[in-house]
Amino acid sequence: MADITKETTIGEALQINPDIAPVLLEIGMHCLGCPSAQGETLEEAAMVHGIEVDALMTKIAAV
Repeated sequence: MADITKETTIGEALQINPDIAPVLLEIGMHCLGCPSAQGETLEEAAMVHGIEVDALMTKIAAV
């Protein structure tokens, strides 16, 4: 299985592990299926939502 990194787009991350959707929704990333999710990295999304990217990556890794 591919690794999810902070450079992974939201869309790619969901393809790798769909079970991370609740983690993303919990922090306010509600547009998981919208076009921006296909081009926005997890790091960019974390920044936009005011979330520390390393904390997000820790939550994702725990799923």
